Amino acid sequence: MTTTTHSATTPAVLELRNIRVGYRRRRKDPLFWALDDVTLTVTRGRTMGLIGESGSGKSTLAKVILGLAPVHSGSVTLLDRDITGISAAQRRTLGRTLQAVFQDPNTSLNPSYTIGRSLAEPMRAQGIRSKEQINKRTAVMLQDVNLDPAAAKKYPRQFSGGQRQRISIARALMTEPQMVICDEAVSALDLSVQAQILNLLSDLQDEHQLSYLFISHDMSVVRHLCHDVTVLYQGQVMESGPTHLVSQAPAHPYTRTLLLAAPIADPTVQRQRRTARVAPASGTSATPTPAVSTGCPFAPRCPFAIATCWDTRPELRTLPDGRAVACHRYPEWQQEAPPAPTTPAPALTPVTPTSVPLSHTIRETSYTAMSSGETNTKETEI
Repeated sequence: MTTTTHSATTPAVLELRNIRVGYRRRRKDPLFWALDDVTLTVTRGRTMGLIGESGSGKSTLAKVILGLAPVHSGSVTLLDRDITGISAAQRRTLGRTLQAVFQDPNTSLNPSYTIGRSLAEPMRAQGIRSKEQINKRTAVMLQDVNLDPAAAKKYPRQFSGGQRQRISIARALMTEPQMVICDEAVSALDLSVQAQILNLLSDLQDEHQLSYLFISHDMSVVRHLCHDVTVLYQGQVMESGPTHLVSQAPAHPYTRTLLLAAPIADPTVQRQRRTARVAPASGTSATPTPAVSTGCPFAPRCPFAIATCWDTRPELRTLPDGRAVACHRYPEWQQEAPPAPTTPAPALTPVTPTSVPLSHTIRETSYTAMSSGETNTKETEI
């Protein structure tokens, strides 16, 4: 069973237990498990990051929670209520508790609706018909996301990408939910706008005591926003725990691979990282491969794999520091791995939106930028 750690004193808002989701290409084909025995908990007022490369099962997990993907086994609990197999009519009532922010605001906002009408839809779906109540809530939410209430009369095409994502966030919070799923909510935005949206999400969480499930492929984004992180690979949890521990000292080789793959503007460090990525196990490829049916799914790509890794699936075991890892060779593999290069500290100078390069280091710096135009530098090393 794969699990994630959480504080016993903090109440859980969302719990997934032993979730399995499978698909067949043809009727006679065996099931391909998009999610295989995944357990995950999001606690009140905290952000759980879900990270992994494309095809790891991140969006499938979000669809399971939203009722958009069938569950073969396991359960989904929202505020102590089992919502795994509820009807469409029952699921409609969840809109007061559960909402989502999607990746591309261009497709999630109806271009023929005014912003006011789009924001009113979640409240109307919950049976709220009072125009005065809806208009008042719309004005409040637009102000909460730093937009003029007069924007309610405009259309999505009249706004920039970052403003449209702010509108999508406002729409998700119209019904005062306690749980919000952010599925790649900033990946379609440019770097300076990402910083603003991440700061906005953090501010709204503090103000409304929101819980987030934040799905991303960018470890630098996850490190900035998330309290905890779960690393998925081919539908299985490889590692989970507090974000600062997972990012500073990864316990699974796949987590290390994700960290070393993050871009950085220093060519010297980039070359050192390529050296640190030792070759895969003999006779295997460094590209994604079909899951190993009996062993660790990462074994074909793991440079530290041994025969046990191919034959036996590792259990997710809890470490003394609170993390959990599914690896037969932890901590032995860390002694065999070349030392990872450190990231040089960024210069302590303001970063303007027009001059921000696409670098991991500057990206970490820009996330503390506020709408006032001032930039506080955050030094981070991998």
